[in-house]
Amino acid sequence: MIVVTGATGNVGRTLAGLLAEAGKETVAVSRRPQLTGLPAGVRHARADVGDSASMRPALEGANALFVLLGGELNSRGESPGALLDVAEKAGVERVVLLSSQINSTRPQALSHTRLREFEAAARASALDFTILRPSGFASNAFAWTEPVRTKRMIFAPFGDVALPVIDPADIAAVAAAALLEDCHTGLTYELTGPEAISPRQQAAVISEALGEAVTFVELSREDAHAHMARFMPQEVINGTLDILGVPLPAEQEISPDVEKVLHRPANTFGKWVARNLPAFQ
Repeated sequence: MIVVTGATGNVGRTLAGLLAEAGKETVAVSRRPQLTGLPAGVRHARADVGDSASMRPALEGANALFVLLGGELNSRGESPGALLDVAEKAGVERVVLLSSQINSTRPQALSHTRLREFEAAARASALDFTILRPSGFASNAFAWTEPVRTKRMIFAPFGDVALPVIDPADIAAVAAAALLEDCHTGLTYELTGPEAISPRQQAAVISEALGEAVTFVELSREDAHAHMARFMPQEVINGTLDILGVPLPAEQEISPDVEKVLHRPANTFGKWVARNLPAFQ
């Protein structure tokens, strides 16, 4: 049995479906009392990955665990070792942790301290582990759906700075491989898309997919900061804007790891748009 946390998100929900398709008993964990729309063959369990005691019933009988932190769990919570301890006592042998590329490119970033602690705990545990460090998600473009639908406009800073954003479906596919196959134990994968693409270029891809003109409007860093302050902590905002505006060379590099694991190229941003086009129409 494999337990998937973060089961309501772009990665977790897709991952649960992939594991069920592979014939594995799969439990999708969320804090919600009920979870609708799960893939066939996936069972829901109500628990909180940030509360190891609540995870005990969900982990009973499991041999593998996918860990995805969300929201406030990225900045505070109980010791990462508590969750891994409970998992090990329940019989879990393998853990796959979704971390972030920032932990290799900017290892002192305050915004990702908790993820670094989870990485260290996984390495120090007796569990087989695999760590996934993705770049920015292609699905961040969902933030543009309302202005695209209503105004055929996209507002974003740093219009011509290109980064190799990754399709969350590729992250889920790599996670599935790491949970199902023995050859990924002890490895850390850097996951990126197959091309560096700027916000202006992303807008052009969406425009072409819609068959209608979409106007790109470049925001100043100050305007972008004010917008992000509505829903993000201060240290996360500044770190995010630094990556978007002045990325390090390593943050613009294309990693071969998706293709190495999946034996196919990573999905382009255009492929992600084509699959999610109804959200922009």
